[in-house]
Amino acid sequence: MKRFHMVDEAFTCEHCGKLVSKLQYTARDHCPYCLYSKHVDINPGDRANPCQGLLRPIDIEKYKNTYKIIYKCDKCNELHKNIMANDDDLEEIIKLSSKK
Repeated sequence: MKRFHMVDEAFTCEHCGKLVSKLQYTARDHCPYCLYSKHVDINPGDRANPCQGLLRPIDIEKYKNTYKIIYKCDKCNELHKNIMANDDDLEEIIKLSSKK
């Protein structure tokens, strides 16, 4: 069973360099501008993953009444999924969905 640790913190995106603010309604887990994430967690919010590679957005899938972004780690090749955030760049989401 996954354990969720609520960690909603601001950060500078290591892919696009933009300052990313807290999400406020749940834990921020990716950049809303370029959609990249970082492979930092084993269980959500624990910051215990030694990989630390960039998670590149490669696809998108429907999930309930929203979407999940599918990532592939550039360092270890592990696949990972995150629910899209309310402030994600819709142009970037459309680009992902049009790759199919």
